[in-house]
Amino acid sequence: MSYVIDTLSNLLHQTAFFNLTWGNYLMIAVACVFLFLAIAKGFEPLLLVPIAFGMLLVNIYPDIMATPEETSNGVGGLLHYFYLLDEWSILPSLIFMGVGAMTDFGPLIANPKSFLLGAAAQLGIYVAYFLAIFLGFNGKAAAAISIIGGADGPTSIFLAGKLGQTDLMGPIAVAAYSYMSLVPIIQPPIMKLLTTEKERKIKMEQLRPVSKLEKILFPIIITIVVCMILPTTAPLVGMLMLGNLFRECGVVKQLTETASNALMYIVVILLGTSVGASTSAEAFLNLDTLKIVALGLAAFAFGTAGGVLLGKLMCKLSGGKINPLIGSAGVSAVPMAARVAQKVGAEADPTNFLLMHAMGPNVAGVIGTAVAAGTFMAIFGV
Repeated sequence: MSYVIDTLSNLLHQTAFFNLTWGNYLMIAVACVFLFLAIAKGFEPLLLVPIAFGMLLVNIYPDIMATPEETSNGVGGLLHYFYLLDEWSILPSLIFMGVGAMTDFGPLIANPKSFLLGAAAQLGIYVAYFLAIFLGFNGKAAAAISIIGGADGPTSIFLAGKLGQTDLMGPIAVAAYSYMSLVPIIQPPIMKLLTTEKERKIKMEQLRPVSKLEKILFPIIITIVVCMILPTTAPLVGMLMLGNLFRECGVVKQLTETASNALMYIVVILLGTSVGASTSAEAFLNLDTLKIVALGLAAFAFGTAGGVLLGKLMCKLSGGKINPLIGSAGVSAVPMAARVAQKVGAEADPTNFLLMHAMGPNVAGVIGTAVAAGTFMAIFGV
């Protein structure tokens, strides 16, 4: 009888209920909120579902992220090996290739002034950098945190890994992806605050047609120019442009389909679950995490404002031909930010179609965020 009781007692004490802290329960609740937002509200479900589930798993069974040194048999947890692919910058670079294969750079080629709007929207990155320094983070940590302002999760993970800020990678990545998914909530109030109804109603002229030759040459030229100036951007810009070249050259249809579909979704699963699994209660529930979340929001707000304000200036200089709303898309959350610009413009005038115009700053913002990351790597000699 005692054997049975001891066996049942051992089994009972092996359950998670006896091993979890209040912090684990809190993070489980946060994971459930993220799942609700993704499934019920449709906030970037492709990102939030795997991130939230990774968060759920690690706070129920922390050993799923254990390193080989932390285990008795020398074999690490499943998601530890996924996470190594983040630290080695493999998954962020592959994400960029998939984004390039799915994205039409035609609007940016047709309206090169969009590069300026994409650059202006990087204001949030540099504001957040100096704010992070003020709050006590060292230079490398501040740089890794500030990239959240680009609303670009893969770049945030890439830079955190390159600068050796793996301890902060979880909070940085979760903040970046969370703000990406909350673009439809965060951006519109800022956009409406900084523009008048008359400006939001501005209709822009249809973009000129872009030739196939231009679309083929664009990724090649951008790769040469950007990577010659900032070689450290090659993993991100190079993969982005390689994916786009697959799309536009027309002779590698199988590679285009693989990069934009099967490979892209496999990488999203690996990256999302491993990022979510980096948010154990012990690693996530601290003052630095709160600072990172606040800095990310400030960076995102300043980035949106920077793009809109330059859009207002360009509107005046062009005699009212540019709708300032498209500047908000420069934060690079592709294509969500462009859709938000379209939605806010349509609220002012249902016949206003800004989506293709906003896609120019949107893809320019992707390049701009990668350039900002490369600049930080060059500054710190990485």
